[in-house]
Amino acid sequence: MQQKSADHLVVFDFETTGLSPDMGDRAIEIGAVLIESGKITDRFQQVMNPGIRIPLFIENLTGITNSMVKEARSNAVVMADFYEFIAGHNLVAHNASFDERFLRAEFRRIKKYFSGGIVCSLLAARRIFQLAPNHQLATLAQYKNLPSDGIYHRALADAEVTAHLWLSMLDELREQHNIDALSFGFMHALTKTPKHQLKKLYAQQQTQSL
Repeated sequence: MQQKSADHLVVFDFETTGLSPDMGDRAIEIGAVLIESGKITDRFQQVMNPGIRIPLFIENLTGITNSMVKEARSNAVVMADFYEFIAGHNLVAHNASFDERFLRAEFRRIKKYFSGGIVCSLLAARRIFQLAPNHQLATLAQYKNLPSDGIYHRALADAEVTAHLWLSMLDELREQHNIDALSFGFMHALTKTPKHQLKKLYAQQQTQSL
């Protein structure tokens, strides 16, 4: 999976009842886009019923209400569908440690395990767009003039913006650092590389691209 192209993967985002599945918080919406050969080719979006109440703060932040999830399918059913959607693909998320915790927690409840890779677009952006005012998704969307409908804290909208951000970063690496062969494994390594060692990483990748 590490050798797969960085422009062929699924970008995903969760909205949740809180910050930690270990504290009993649950997912209430999943949004994702499939990127194939650098193009968005498919989308997945579902509100889901976690079986617990959504705090008022989260209702106000996301616009997802208790009455909305009451009419929705259960987390178990939605996450089983999402498991099929991402089969065979690596994943990207903005601030991925948050989304990965919920992904793995929801999959554990239905006895599923995701074995692909997950890369954080926020960590990648910190290395590629070092001059950005900050690396929040909304800031980066404005900084790079990315396609956006201005809606944040809804899963599909955030996943779409993150997908455009991801493709923008791949373009930046190709144009500014002459790197053609961008594998998922390289992008994962990039997020783990200290900024002062990036030139060495780029040089190694340029050699491999020849």
